[in-house]
Amino acid sequence: MTTNMNQQAAKRFRIGQIVPSSNTTMETEIPAMLRARELILPERFTFHSSRMRMKKVTKEELEAMDRDSDRCADELSDARVDVMGYACLVAIMSMGTGYHRQSEQRLHARTVQNGGAAPVVSSAGALIEGLHAMGAKRVSVICPYMKPLTKLVVDYIESEEIHVHDYCALEIPDNLEVGARDPLALLDIYKNVSLQGIDALVISACVQMPSLAAVPLVEAQAGIPVVSAAVCTTWKMLTMLGLETRVPDAGSLLTGRY
Repeated sequence: MTTNMNQQAAKRFRIGQIVPSSNTTMETEIPAMLRARELILPERFTFHSSRMRMKKVTKEELEAMDRDSDRCADELSDARVDVMGYACLVAIMSMGTGYHRQSEQRLHARTVQNGGAAPVVSSAGALIEGLHAMGAKRVSVICPYMKPLTKLVVDYIESEEIHVHDYCALEIPDNLEVGARDPLALLDIYKNVSLQGIDALVISACVQMPSLAAVPLVEAQAGIPVVSAAVCTTWKMLTMLGLETRVPDAGSLLTGRY
């Protein structure tokens, strides 16, 4: 009886997600983290998505997709969500340094105009802010993208005063193929980047490349903080909602210390 009463009293939040049409991971990993959080903390979450067309991870498709994000913000604000997450890191980072701030402000303004004001978190901005929150000045990064797009991501991170010591580009252009990867393959892949002198490892700079299962395992093996774009996005969403940033088995950033 007491458990039922506590569940009824728990605060409920609507999580909106602006998702590339071929993305299959954002709506898997972020709910998984917040469902795991529900086992230890009282808040409850529901998940609501709007999709932008994108199949190939090319600069042209990413630019076209980003233009469609305004419509998604309108649709999700119709549902009066409490926070929105823009689920494509490279789409933001390929638009030029600092673009996550412009995108977040523009999409938030759309929600205000629609009468459903909600903060907007981009996975790109969340990665930068999560690394800063941990005090990470020097990182290594794993990306699924082709080398030119990976270099754009590296340059973007470095423009935010975080040095990228080393990086790995898996060179997978098809977004569905990225989403079909085994996250535990990262237990071998991370050994291909140098960890010397770094403050954190970004095991997946992409919310489409599955990595959640690998985050605590690599962190334990490597002995350094490990994050992903999805972990950082979840952290930033919780921060914007004013909630404790604690999720089991999701790495140092989600231990509640930051």
